[in-house]
Amino acid sequence: MNLVRAELERLAARRFVQLMVVLLAFAFAVTAATTLAGSHKPSASELNSARAQATEARQSMESAYRECLARQGGSLPTEDSGLYLPADCSEIDPIRQSRLPIAADFLPGVFSFAQQARPLLYFLIAFLVLFGFLVGASYIGADLNSGGVVNLLLWRPRRLTVLGAKLGTLLGTVLVLALLASVAYLATFWVIGQTAGLAGRLSGEFWRELGAVHGRGLVLVLLTTAMGFAIATLGRHTSAALGALAAYVVVWELGGRLVLEIIDAPQSDRFMLSSHIGAWLNGEARFYDPRICQGSNVGSYCEGFYTLTWLPALLVLLAITGGLTAAAFAVFRRRDLI
Repeated sequence: MNLVRAELERLAARRFVQLMVVLLAFAFAVTAATTLAGSHKPSASELNSARAQATEARQSMESAYRECLARQGGSLPTEDSGLYLPADCSEIDPIRQSRLPIAADFLPGVFSFAQQARPLLYFLIAFLVLFGFLVGASYIGADLNSGGVVNLLLWRPRRLTVLGAKLGTLLGTVLVLALLASVAYLATFWVIGQTAGLAGRLSGEFWRELGAVHGRGLVLVLLTTAMGFAIATLGRHTSAALGALAAYVVVWELGGRLVLEIIDAPQSDRFMLSSHIGAWLNGEARFYDPRICQGSNVGSYCEGFYTLTWLPALLVLLAITGGLTAAAFAVFRRRDLI
């Protein structure tokens, strides 16, 4: 317990951690102030006009779907009527759409919490992921580079215990900060929606979906924090984690993706870590590959999409994080720290 308390004090005392917390609060404040300045409470006439436009848009979708079915059945001429009518009418079936037009879609300059909460949460998760990676890398990297770990081992001469306490303290602190930031962040925008915009339809399903995204985001924040910690431990410096991140993005996400496109590799997005991150956060991710339809029969309908689900994505993220962390502990156990 004394070791954990000591690590908490060391973590809280680091200027870089304090700076990152200030930057986190500043980014949130700027986002909230920008949203508040660009929104207003809609008047009754604006609401009525928006509801009428939403109703008209839904009726137009239903009309297009009926026309598509009629043309597919041969009861309408095939000449172009100006509407997009796909070969498979289910593409424009209003019932199959992820969402239908609502009044908030026709209220420019009005913030709707129900509509914007999920994109705002993605922004929060992205910032927390960056926060966790940088803090995790700097926390252990600075200690290894300055000799602080050696001094700590003189007091508690058990390497794996010390490193485990550092990692556990780091993950616990980041989790608490992420939870507090999430509550303050979403509560702020909920208040903005109530006072200077629209709250929208906040049903039980809305909160369940938002909670699921938030939970998956917290897992991603902890995994990236552990990655930054592990890479910095392996490289004995904070810059090792930053260099590894930059090298991965440039060499693989950009260069590797280009090479896979040149050699015409099938379903190349499966080999990208960013694809797995997107699939984990959203529950699934769809990617287009024209080669999927090459073997289909002529005249048959083929979307050309393949899906990456959350479970394989999570397993990939856990494997990478677990492998890096295990390697960091194994190297730290035998390495000369002086």
